Amino acid sequence: MATLTDIGLAAAINILSAIAFLIAFAVLRLQPINDRVYFPKWYLKGVRGSPTRSGTFVHKFVNLNLRSYLRFLEWMPAALRMPEPELIDHAGLDSAVYLRIYLIGLKLFVPMAILAFAILVPVNWTNSGTLENSKVEYSDIDKLSISNIPLGSQRFWAHLVVAYAFTFWTCYVLLKEYEIVASMRLHFLASEKRRPDQFTVLVRNVPPDPDESVSELVEHFFLVNHRDHYLTHQTGFLGLCGDEVDAIEFYTSKIDELSEKEATERETIKHNSKSIMPAAFVSFRTRWGAAVCSQTQQTRNPTLWLTEWAPEPRDVYWQNLAIPFVSLTVRRLTVAVATFFLTFFFMIPIAFVQSLANIEGIEKVVPFLKPIIEEKTIKAFIQGFLPGIALKIFLILLPTILMLMSKFEGFTSLSVLERRSASKYYLFILVNVFLGSIITGTAFQQLNSFIHQSATEIPKTIGVSIPQKATFFITYVMVDGWAGIAGEILRLKPLIIYHLKNFFLVKTEKDREEAMDPGSIDFASSEPQIQLYFLLGLVYAVVTPFLLPFIIIFFALAYAVFRHQIINVYNQEYESGAAFWPDVHGRIITALIISQLLLLGLLSTKHAANSTPLLLVLPVLTIWFHRFCKNRYEPAFVKYPLQEAMMKDTLEHAREPNLDLRAYLLNAYVHPLFKDEDDDDSFSGGGEQEYENKLVPTKRQSRKNTPVPSKYNGSSSPSLPDIVKEQL
Repeated sequence: MATLTDIGLAAAINILSAIAFLIAFAVLRLQPINDRVYFPKWYLKGVRGSPTRSGTFVHKFVNLNLRSYLRFLEWMPAALRMPEPELIDHAGLDSAVYLRIYLIGLKLFVPMAILAFAILVPVNWTNSGTLENSKVEYSDIDKLSISNIPLGSQRFWAHLVVAYAFTFWTCYVLLKEYEIVASMRLHFLASEKRRPDQFTVLVRNVPPDPDESVSELVEHFFLVNHRDHYLTHQTGFLGLCGDEVDAIEFYTSKIDELSEKEATERETIKHNSKSIMPAAFVSFRTRWGAAVCSQTQQTRNPTLWLTEWAPEPRDVYWQNLAIPFVSLTVRRLTVAVATFFLTFFFMIPIAFVQSLANIEGIEKVVPFLKPIIEEKTIKAFIQGFLPGIALKIFLILLPTILMLMSKFEGFTSLSVLERRSASKYYLFILVNVFLGSIITGTAFQQLNSFIHQSATEIPKTIGVSIPQKATFFITYVMVDGWAGIAGEILRLKPLIIYHLKNFFLVKTEKDREEAMDPGSIDFASSEPQIQLYFLLGLVYAVVTPFLLPFIIIFFALAYAVFRHQIINVYNQEYESGAAFWPDVHGRIITALIISQLLLLGLLSTKHAANSTPLLLVLPVLTIWFHRFCKNRYEPAFVKYPLQEAMMKDTLEHAREPNLDLRAYLLNAYVHPLFKDEDDDDSFSGGGEQEYENKLVPTKRQSRKNTPVPSKYNGSSSPSLPDIVKEQL
């Protein structure tokens, strides 16, 4: 059982590690040779020049200005100084809203910590004799927790009242944040510059037709059913893999040969019917037309001509467009089963990691190490530091595995892939890191107590033991949340890779730009980790308030570090307009409900018969609150109001009456390997002259897929050729 001394040693190690990382970063960022590593975003924007181009030879590599080293911490106020509207213009709404997650942590847990230390800690600490007379192991930290309250005590009323206060405060903060973020999203969509995805719909499961190609079929369908708004379309291609031919110094003839082969291969793909996917990006003349199409059913058969808002061009995951729609259900069922087994079978290594928190368990496995382990410093290191870092190592490869599973499910945008992967990762963390650590830790640590007591005493032992896992989570927060965040700003791996590439591979400015590797916010792995801290804070706020200061330090440090990274380093791959916020809100609500249920179970073992039933109200109120927020604010993240679309269209038409929208959208959704082509007509259809045609020409002899308005009431509509003949 880790003591306050063990926690103090772990805190000292992690604080020193964090300080060392921050000092190293503060010094390295000042060196001209590292400028592209720590400020790559400004280079990509073209507003920062390399300091290595001027000055003496030494000045190109080392900063000899001693005064600049005295201001080595100026990066922190500089990161906090940029206003949020300017941050949105600079980095996008996704980045700005991502930072608000850390602010929510501070808004929640700072008042909670003040209230808990003012009320709960004195209530817990002033009681004596409970833990001393129990049959379980305990530490000094447990004296600050609910474990120190005797069975049936009236002091549990204080925990009940505080639990209600924490629930109402959490719901209030979440409500205000949901309202603010929804407003930010709508304002962002209304005020941002014109983007192709505002006019474009992704169409999937285009039915095959024996008489028309996919491109002709898509053009015909939308000219008939969206005559006044359809503009153009672009079909996707299979078999697109490999890298584009890059600039090659020397061997001009080799370049020409490769370019000719590349052009030939492109033409082969475009004219091969087997390479055309049953999907298309259909662009409309107005945002209003795209909004109507994306949010309505196109045919009687709800499985054909499926439409959804197209992701922005940078957000498209092209590989998954080729997956047949009928296989998506099977794929997602397969991944769900695989996720279940991965999540629950990973409990075995988690149990092993938890055994490291118990010195006695290690000594039983390796008894010959007992003299070494019993050394005071080594013992404190093992119990206070090793479990947290061991668990961190176990989790390193998991996000990559979960991302591969999400890609297998068939989602067509990077943003959705990251959100789906984040959902799996959060489930994994919830089951293994949180519940697994509590269950396995309790079972291993209190096994002897279980064996030597009656069955009626076991629930009481578990109830007392759950708060004791706070010591393990404190060490985990310090390893992952303190030293880990400080290590993030150091960017040691990108620093080494950049200099290796710069020394051995870089020959041109383009090579140097590619070597920078600014990276981006890894939402799939970082957001679930943040949610773990919300879960720990909400669960232990009433049970063991001593954990809260450690979590507050994490949120404060992470906010400053990631704000700096977003301003100076990260270059986001896409912009989703904060579409991830409903997931963030939902997971915090889940954590709140779990905390209420665990507190309910804990108090039920404490014979708090008068206060425990009142806790049943909290989960019900929380679920009702979640449903209210979902109905009130979530539509702003999944739908686009027609009123907003019409308003933006009207304003744009008034400001730019001569805008050639077709030219703007024509190649927006061409696969990256076809971007440099000049042949526009091969990808599109539906020119301006077609809008005036009263009839839509077609090659098809059957109209089983695209109905046209019929004047023949009470009978099946004739084919398009029949209508043409009749009108002639």
